Amino acid sequence: MTKLLFDQNFEPRYGQAVSVRDGLLRITCNNPSPLTFHGTNSYLVGKDRLILVDPGPVNEQHLTALLDAIDGRPLDAILITHCHVDHSPLAVKLKELTNAPIWGCAQYSRAPAFEELSTTIMDGSNDANYAPDRVLEDGEHLTLAGSRLKVIATPGHTMNHLCFSLLDYGVILSGDHVMGWSTTVVAPPDGDMASYMASLNKLGEQGELRYFPAHGGEIHRPLSYLKALAAHRRTRENAILSAVQNGCFTVSHITDKVYSGLETKLIAAASLNVLAHLQHLYDQKLITYEGPISFDSHFRACERPS
Repeated sequence: MTKLLFDQNFEPRYGQAVSVRDGLLRITCNNPSPLTFHGTNSYLVGKDRLILVDPGPVNEQHLTALLDAIDGRPLDAILITHCHVDHSPLAVKLKELTNAPIWGCAQYSRAPAFEELSTTIMDGSNDANYAPDRVLEDGEHLTLAGSRLKVIATPGHTMNHLCFSLLDYGVILSGDHVMGWSTTVVAPPDGDMASYMASLNKLGEQGELRYFPAHGGEIHRPLSYLKALAAHRRTRENAILSAVQNGCFTVSHITDKVYSGLETKLIAAASLNVLAHLQHLYDQKLITYEGPISFDSHFRACERPS
């Protein structure tokens, strides 16, 4: 089994356009947090004409840095991987300034299993004003700014998450679905663990390309890393199942057991991951619960066949 190793060596260089390869610039917003690492990476693709991927949050310094990097060149489109507030809100201002259309993910939607879930900490993380000019479809091929792109739907972190394969660059812009500095939060109500695992497999079918995520630096040897991420999730899920089998019946009890010693500021996010895993275990008929899934649900292991 490939061991999951994170790479947290990353210099954000706020306000600067960093060339990560010829024709691909990364500009990092100064919005660090426990969930965004050093901040959100925006990417400019092209030379004479450009595409912008994930403009980031409303942040005047970042807006200035992006406009400096664009340097008056035509912007063919603003692409959005998903509509969390650290990724999409600045698109509105940039569209106003550049006349570039906003293309990308669909608007926010909950995962079917969590439609009746009460408010969570993630509800405020979605960009309520996100309104794309065009919703991109899985497998769609685009030619923008002289570059060929393939759209890859990767639900999991959010149900509307997209990755973009830059076919002329041998690069996948992986958004928040795959990051090298940490695992991805799969947080209900718009995060779904079964979808996330399926999307990892789907990315693995794309081949050994270079990955540049929306937070942190390049992911080296991404196929091995994808396998390690999947194995890590399976191990975590087995630990959650074991906790239920041994008498931990609520999300809070399971989180305390499985994430023992976790920093207080990360416990809420961890509990959402646990809830997503519990739904996945339920789908596999390994646990049960009554009524709509919630943080107050009592989870019990299913009886094993004799």
